[in-house]
Amino acid sequence: MFSDGIINVLLIEDEEFDVRRVQNTIKPFSDQIKIGKIVSDGKGAIELLKEKSERFDLVIMDFQIAGGLMGEELIHKIKEIDAALQIIVVTKMTINISDYAFANKLMKAGAFWYCTKYPGDIEEFIYQPTDFIISIFNAFEKRKLELERLRVNQKLVRNAEETLEQKRMVGESPEILKLKEQIAKCSQSTINVLIRGASGTGKELVAYNIHYTSARKLENFVIINCGSLPHDLVESELFGYEKGAFTGADKKKLGLFEVAHNGTIFLDEVTELPLAAQVKLLRVIQDGEIEKIGRTEKIKVDVRILAATNRNIEEEVKARRFREDLYYRLNVLPIHVPDLKYRKTDIPILLDHFMMIMSIDMIREKPKFEEDAMKLFIDYDWPGNVRELKNVVQRLLFNDEKIINLKEAKLAIGKYGLNEESSDRNGINFDKENILPLRDLEVMVREKYFSFVRENSSSDTDAAKKLGLAPPNYFRMAKELGMK
Repeated sequence: MFSDGIINVLLIEDEEFDVRRVQNTIKPFSDQIKIGKIVSDGKGAIELLKEKSERFDLVIMDFQIAGGLMGEELIHKIKEIDAALQIIVVTKMTINISDYAFANKLMKAGAFWYCTKYPGDIEEFIYQPTDFIISIFNAFEKRKLELERLRVNQKLVRNAEETLEQKRMVGESPEILKLKEQIAKCSQSTINVLIRGASGTGKELVAYNIHYTSARKLENFVIINCGSLPHDLVESELFGYEKGAFTGADKKKLGLFEVAHNGTIFLDEVTELPLAAQVKLLRVIQDGEIEKIGRTEKIKVDVRILAATNRNIEEEVKARRFREDLYYRLNVLPIHVPDLKYRKTDIPILLDHFMMIMSIDMIREKPKFEEDAMKLFIDYDWPGNVRELKNVVQRLLFNDEKIINLKEAKLAIGKYGLNEESSDRNGINFDKENILPLRDLEVMVREKYFSFVRENSSSDTDAAKKLGLAPPNYFRMAKELGMK
């Protein structure tokens, strides 16, 4: 009549005539409401639920019952076993009175509804039988909603765990262990974090780990590369706009801060933000409000901010390219990600990790390293850090050699010749025994030149300008080269 499915009830009642009252009250709906089991004490009910809680959709229980375990304590115990199980309390404690404090205690304990057993003029049924029946059906519907919510949450938790596994921090060096400790501490708070480190060290990876081990892990994690946003579109991307705010605004656009509401936003290369956007970002941090283009009222947002930079942000502040007040607001919890050359004991571990993952993706057999090849990798300075190491692994797997010797290792890191005499002044080595396809050489030259320009530029925006590229094209090409 009210809903689909059979409602299976566990009745906890120690008085036989009250059992009959409940049975008589639900009898007209016996095709939908079934009393699966009657238990006369709280401990027996708990033991039954521990074994077979999935058998029941609803518990109807007397508040005062034999056996010691009763009332609010019993409600708490039931909820510990199955949080979605709904509980209706029947009691004679509320005959002829309205005790709001008692009702409030029951609801806080986890009861769905409560009712009076009987007044003086009703003997065969529960008092207010219509409300009692309606509450049973409503409780059943609430259980279905709770189970669906739990399923969704479990799926979100699994997704968060899978993401965390894919983005886990790899390494066992003292530097990486210290970094993991810092991440664990940062994840326990909602304070803003400034992540610093050279390009390719894994600043984004740190941000992932902070978010997905925090209380916000089931909410959105929004990543923004501030350097890739055209300056004239920064505010509309970050804060959004209303329909009709300007010519071409034919529909409302949510800003990325709205998308990240209740979650975390990661501002990569935050020093690339123009000063006008820095002012608005400061207001978001101070007031928790955003100003959308074309809207007079401010919008409240609850967002944790993680920011990152590979530049000397203090120098940017001195040069007045970055606001000092914003710097202090972001730099509450600073984290430094060390260069790979300072944690050389992690290099074999990282090589093995990326080899394992990429060999599966590329359908290649995982190769073995000769000792001198591994020594070359350990002694190498890795100017591109972990990102460069990852690219080297891809090259090694692409060549599909079963054993990586010294020659293969040198080729992979760009030392194309086996002796220094064959090197030209730009660091490009040629070896007549290892003639590379032109396409492969072009990629390697591009990557080296991109790295060279980045190292000799004040920012990625400056590097794009020197290369004669628009910032979006620069970032696209850098990504294609595996340089982010």
